[in-house]
Amino acid sequence: MLLRQLEYLVALARERHFARAAAACYVSQPSLSAAIRRLEHELDVPIVRRGRRYEGLTPEGEVVLAWAHRILAERDALHQELSALRGGLTGTLRLGVVPTALPAASLLTTPFCVRHPRARVALESLSSVGITQGLAEFELDAAMTYLDDDTLRNVRRLPLYEERYVLLTPVDGPLAGVSKASWAQAATLPLCLLNSRMRNRHIIDEFFAAEGATAAPAIESDSVAGLYTLLPGGRWSSVISHAWLHMFDVPEGMRVVPLNGPAHGPRVGLVVARSEPRSVLAEALLKVAREAGVRDALDELLHTYLGGDGR
Repeated sequence: MLLRQLEYLVALARERHFARAAAACYVSQPSLSAAIRRLEHELDVPIVRRGRRYEGLTPEGEVVLAWAHRILAERDALHQELSALRGGLTGTLRLGVVPTALPAASLLTTPFCVRHPRARVALESLSSVGITQGLAEFELDAAMTYLDDDTLRNVRRLPLYEERYVLLTPVDGPLAGVSKASWAQAATLPLCLLNSRMRNRHIIDEFFAAEGATAAPAIESDSVAGLYTLLPGGRWSSVISHAWLHMFDVPEGMRVVPLNGPAHGPRVGLVVARSEPRSVLAEALLKVAREAGVRDALDELLHTYLGGDGR
């Protein structure tokens, strides 16, 4: 059994298509198919359910896939540990991040790269479900996500910050003169928000509902960056997490207004799988995260925009 055969199987399970899996592995489709057939022969079990196209894995194939993830993770952990002994971590840290935490990711990745200049970071924007799956299948070393996510299992959690929601609104808009706004007032504005499929939107909709209001945004976006492209122009307002200010700042002609109600939203943190083998790169990132002061940095940023109201 060759590690390459296991890599092909993992790619096929991920892509669910022979041609795409072959392309991802930089081999021809016949080479990938032949390697998986050899793996079936060596293990004496059917692994792939074949028809006119890929139809999934057999029950035996699912068992082999789980072992393939584990074996490849053991190989990666071996390389990482040896590289640390040779004078510095190498390899690629695979970090999954929920879209709404992406603006704060550099508060971890930058100090990580400074401390480990020979290592690289592969950052991927993923849903909560994608993060859970990636950690379970050793496709991710670590993730930044909401810590109260019920789908997270068998992980270690390190809190980084609590989301704090503020109103971003035109300086000459309907709430131009207020020092603080209610969620009900915010609901009356022409709004741009993230779309209803996103976790952040569900959270702020609950805050609106707590004041008996319903947000009816005129424009929705599936990304924070997309949302910010809609705001300049003096017409639209939005409810944002304070962490977004770290990357996007405040668009010209807009101001930040604190919102009444809960001072903090849900916790965002760093998670790594508890299962063995443990990623040496993930452990290094955890150490950086404990010293990075992410919460303090973001709170100080909010204080800059809100003055005494930012605390």
